[in-house]
Amino acid sequence: MLVNKLLSITPKHFVKYVCASKFCTDPSQDVINMAFASYESTLTYPVDPPTPLVVMHGLLGSKANWNSLCKAFHRHTNPKRKIIAVDARNHGDSPHCNSHTYPHLAEDIKLLYAQQKIKRSCLLGHSMGGRAMMYFALKYPNFVDKLIIGDVSPITSSPNLRSMPTLFSAIQKVQLPSHIPMSSARLNADIQLAKNISDRGLRAFLLTNLIQKTDGSFMWRVNIPALLSNFYDHIASFPIPAECKFTGPVLFVAGGVSDFIQKTDHSQILNLFPNAEFQVIEGAGHWLHSEKPNEFLQICIEFLNRNTVANEKK
Repeated sequence: MLVNKLLSITPKHFVKYVCASKFCTDPSQDVINMAFASYESTLTYPVDPPTPLVVMHGLLGSKANWNSLCKAFHRHTNPKRKIIAVDARNHGDSPHCNSHTYPHLAEDIKLLYAQQKIKRSCLLGHSMGGRAMMYFALKYPNFVDKLIIGDVSPITSSPNLRSMPTLFSAIQKVQLPSHIPMSSARLNADIQLAKNISDRGLRAFLLTNLIQKTDGSFMWRVNIPALLSNFYDHIASFPIPAECKFTGPVLFVAGGVSDFIQKTDHSQILNLFPNAEFQVIEGAGHWLHSEKPNEFLQICIEFLNRNTVANEKK
């Protein structure tokens, strides 16, 4: 449970708003308006505010998974940063599109910058979101202050990642009911998912994608067909932009019992991110931010708060 001091205090002078653009009618469009939630203070800053922190979830996740963490980031960054948690395309409240590649995700982030008048920001991404943030930092280094990557490498992919299509298949096999309470629909879907997925926690995570439409029917808000068609060529591997480096501060946070960041990758990672540092959260798996949220927050907040003024004057 998220009971640590970092997560249990709700800051005063706090505003959250959501800008959502659900399910685009043109699935072939190249750049989309991402839905997002913003966490910021209503107080004015005596000087220019620090760069915001933009957060992107992993595969099959959403901005809602980061709600408690984003509140804690806003409270404990010093000075307080605006936090923007986004829904990647084909996830959450963002539009559904046929394309789902890291270059596309990077352009979606760039559009968010333009719309929100962001000149530079810190970026944090987990898994798929981490790779999207890495690609953006490599392609647009002048737009990035600091970069935090949660348990994913730009060099190799965990063998466990290759099992993701089995989850896609399990979701597609669920027969969704209509005109019943959400609690009953979730139970019904959970029973069906259990035939193929034994991990109760994983099923609960997948069920956060189940929503009820205005006509009483249910649907998955994650675009499984698009993710499946793009998975092997565009999600499971990372397309390193040619002759690109990001020389700003980078923090890679790995789960101690996860194999998503191999020590053998470190030297090649440093070729792309020369100022990268690596930390491990012992006992945490791939979903380290939910398994060990307090440890994850403490590591990230220390990194974000370190030399803030000096970095932002560059």
